[in-house]
Amino acid sequence: MKKKVLLMGASGSGKTSMRSLIFSNNPASLTARLGATIDVEQNHVRFLGDLILNLWDCGGQDAFMDSYLTTQRSTIFQHVGVLIYVFDVESREMNKDLEYYRDCLEGLKQFSPEAAVFLLVHKMDLVREPKSLMFDKKYKELQKASGDMVITVFGTSIYDESLYKAWSSIVHTLIPNAAILSKHLSTLAEACNATEVILFERTTFLVIATSTSEHHSSSQFSSSTNLPSRTTTNMSASSTDEPVEDSHHLDPKRYERTSELIKAFKYSCSRVREEFRSLEMELSEFTAVLDEMTRNTYVMVVVHDPTIETAAVKLNIRMARRKFEELQGDGVVS
Repeated sequence: MKKKVLLMGASGSGKTSMRSLIFSNNPASLTARLGATIDVEQNHVRFLGDLILNLWDCGGQDAFMDSYLTTQRSTIFQHVGVLIYVFDVESREMNKDLEYYRDCLEGLKQFSPEAAVFLLVHKMDLVREPKSLMFDKKYKELQKASGDMVITVFGTSIYDESLYKAWSSIVHTLIPNAAILSKHLSTLAEACNATEVILFERTTFLVIATSTSEHHSSSQFSSSTNLPSRTTTNMSASSTDEPVEDSHHLDPKRYERTSELIKAFKYSCSRVREEFRSLEMELSEFTAVLDEMTRNTYVMVVVHDPTIETAAVKLNIRMARRKFEELQGDGVVS
């Protein structure tokens, strides 16, 4: 089962840089070397079972955008699961950007009316005024341009964890029966006496599911990070600004920060020609074990109980692999 994802936006808005960072394991420092996208470039990433993310990175030059909206209209906008439209926060041609965006929405409504729409207000690291004020201004502008379309808006930058927060949220909408994965992760957490268990996609290290669905929905996808996010349904905005309260004071940005740090560590390993396989951390407050779960996923088990040995955690992970391989092979349906 392929899930088509359109990545669109004006030329220079940062689409290819974020794609390189998320899907190619490149650090932000190398993105300046990337050239402009010519027409459409596609990436295929297998997540679970037969779920394949088919990412269409669409060049943003005017000639390409005009072609997408005319001669290639049906090809571009058919069978779309998600539209990700990227806006440069400092764009000097915002009116033209919004005009193209509205035209893309019309194409989406015509050929893929059920598609989800995510808008990324990108390059927030360049904003000098308070980021929340700038984001609110852009959010209202995008909300007005979207009409009655349901949209989710994130403020993002390639230089912090905000990009992982946005993309994890996007990917999570594409995973069928994610609640079933959360249920089995909760079982693993109980076996390990763990505070939390998180499942990551192997290549991107985006979060697929966690052991506690409430944590997943409340902390990862709320606007409690430095760069905010909002969702609007029929012109009515809602956001959650309070961090999740729990007995261990878990950082509300822990998922996306972990993704960012592990990707950076993997890149460091590749530079010395070493392969990243697993990671163990024993700190004063908690122990964390990151290990392979299936051929396409990694799992992290976080334990605050000092009496639990890492060897026992790794044993439970090994025992759980067969079940998660079955879930992956079955397309996560049982």
